[in-house]
Amino acid sequence: MLKSLFNWKVLLNLVVAIGVFVGLVWLTFRWLEYHTNHGQEIPVPNIVNKSVQEAIKILDDSGLEYEVDSPQYNPKYRPFQVLQVYPTPGSRVKDGRSIILKVNPRTWARVEVPDVINKYSGLAFQRLEQVGLKVGDTIYEPSIQKDAVIRILYKGTEVKAKTKLARFSIVDVVIGSGPMRNISIPNVVGLTVKEARGIIARSMFEVGLVEHEDGSKDESDIIYYQDPAAGDVRDQGMQIDLWASKKTPAELSAKIEQLNSIYRMKVDTGLPPVRYEEVPAHQEPVYDVPPPVTPAPRKDNPKPSTDVTKSDVQKTTTAKPTTSISENKPKPTSSSGSNSGNNTGSNNNKPSTTTAQKPAEKPKAKKVVVE
Repeated sequence: MLKSLFNWKVLLNLVVAIGVFVGLVWLTFRWLEYHTNHGQEIPVPNIVNKSVQEAIKILDDSGLEYEVDSPQYNPKYRPFQVLQVYPTPGSRVKDGRSIILKVNPRTWARVEVPDVINKYSGLAFQRLEQVGLKVGDTIYEPSIQKDAVIRILYKGTEVKAKTKLARFSIVDVVIGSGPMRNISIPNVVGLTVKEARGIIARSMFEVGLVEHEDGSKDESDIIYYQDPAAGDVRDQGMQIDLWASKKTPAELSAKIEQLNSIYRMKVDTGLPPVRYEEVPAHQEPVYDVPPPVTPAPRKDNPKPSTDVTKSDVQKTTTAKPTTSISENKPKPTSSSGSNSGNNTGSNNNKPSTTTAQKPAEKPKAKKVVVE
């Protein structure tokens, strides 16, 4: 078996196989070197802060490809200015390599105006800011849609929904301030239906029922009756009903009288006005307030007044000296016995009179001081 292995034919085939393998490997590397330009590298030129036209021309002369990317507008730099290059300037790349250029666009990216017509103003402002639009002036205009967006203006021109504007553009918003009150209704009798529609719209009213006499819907028919009548005052947005015909209003006098009997009611002002009194739905009961309870007077037991007795005693004691003095003055020559008898008699009689008269003379009693 070993002899067959070391046979010259086997060895020859083995050598041939190794030679073929080595040749294929060498050819593969040579082909890769030729195809990838191995050893042939080109430095990336410095094209930062140049305009995109100049950068493209430099890359074309260097044999490099390019891709332009405009991510976001930056107002600090010029439009179409190269802001960044990848790979960085000075790097060595193969011939044909694509260089990515980040260029400042001409302006902000364009965004669509959202559909906020007839929407509440607070919600409309929020949606406008979400897409990148700024609200400038807020204009209020009479409208039956109070606090609703009526129009959006850009530089004084009305823009519709989905119109593309530059991001961060300033738009003006027209908002309804509510209907106007007491507007005079225009006279459209004698005009065509088309003309009447325009006048009613300009007067901030709406066209209601339009009844044609012949049943057609011809806009050239002549208006011969309207309700409410011309000159009446109504609020903005009220509807005006029209009756039209191909005949003139003079030819339809009977029809006009019939409509007057229906829509022009006469109010008799000769009757006294009816007075209405408001009656409360629920009348609360009224309760009598009880009188305040006063405490019963206290009955104190009368105490014996010693003041009265003291005053009486004082009066009797003070009266005796006065009477004795007055009685002794006219009788100085009388004897002692007679004087004593007279004094006792006078003393027995006088105090009774003085005690009976003195209580009426209260001021005199107050002046006497008894020690």
